Amino acid sequence: MHQIELSYTFGVLRANAASIRNPLMDLLHAIREQGSISAAAKALDLSYRHVWGELKRWEKSLGHALVVWDKGQPARLSEFGNKLLWAERQAQARLAPQIGALYADLERAFAVAFDDAAHVVALHASHDDALASLREHAVASDKLHLDIRFTGSVDAIKALNEGRCVMAGFHVPADSPPGSLAERTYKPLLRPGQHKIIGFARRSQGLMVARGNPLGIASLADLARPAVRFVNRPLGTGTRVLLDELLARQDLPASAIQGYAHTEPSHAAVAHAVASGAADAGLGIEVAARASRLDFIPLVSENYLLVCLKSTLELPSTQALLGILRSESWQRKLAAMPGYQPQQSGEVLSMRRVLPWWSFRTPKAGKRA
Repeated sequence: MHQIELSYTFGVLRANAASIRNPLMDLLHAIREQGSISAAAKALDLSYRHVWGELKRWEKSLGHALVVWDKGQPARLSEFGNKLLWAERQAQARLAPQIGALYADLERAFAVAFDDAAHVVALHASHDDALASLREHAVASDKLHLDIRFTGSVDAIKALNEGRCVMAGFHVPADSPPGSLAERTYKPLLRPGQHKIIGFARRSQGLMVARGNPLGIASLADLARPAVRFVNRPLGTGTRVLLDELLARQDLPASAIQGYAHTEPSHAAVAHAVASGAADAGLGIEVAARASRLDFIPLVSENYLLVCLKSTLELPSTQALLGILRSESWQRKLAAMPGYQPQQSGEVLSMRRVLPWWSFRTPKAGKRA
């Protein structure tokens, strides 16, 4: 069984937009229609030597003869060559609607690249429903396309530092003290003078529990009760950092929580685990809880921030994004989402102003560093 590989090219308008061209099929069709290799080569505007070489190459690759040469007779397709053409016609006829749709989708996607008014921002970010909503809003309002890859907060900033994106999204508690886990996690990844912090939103994180809260869960300490099954987020996610920081503040060991090692990849997946009865509680954002018809117990308010390199701050695409974040239409939409409110959206912020634990102390004169 030979595998099929599809490819595409850029070119002028096609005569038949509902077909996929293949050079071998074009060659075989020309031989059958023209009755000889030389005539086929002329019809295709190719040299006889090229057509001959291609036929031999394909015969070797496919393991079958494609053309029959009888002495004194014009070249004709072999039975296998005719079957190939028949199979190709059958496939093209059955798949014409899908092929046409594929062409149209590709052309719409690439139209963005040729539109000087459109912009694309590659964004790696901690999972967030408001960012998903922003992606739709940005396209509709300003032809800005957010190429978002949802990943953990730590991985998002690492991707920015490694040049795999131009913007990263992460979230931190609004009240993390100096020496906190948030500081130890994010401070080594950020550099003053190299990174620029951009305000996005303030959001609420808390415990998602079954509707009616049948177990009467009211606080983080209740997760240590023997009957409560918890569902966590993976290492490297901002929500996992948040949970571990909250546990440390209350001197509550992770080993006391049943299900601490059970992880789900997103807020929506955590909400689904609780809604399906696989777990009794999970830490997540309010909008995910409401979407799954769960009760929500708020625990902490946090800042969701964007970060880019200083060198990309003035790019047209970055400036277009900042303009959208500052717009009244977007901020109204953000405020309407459960658990969200605009928080210096689109403003370029001082790290010291937005990260309460951020400081770079310089030694006083006469003292050793």
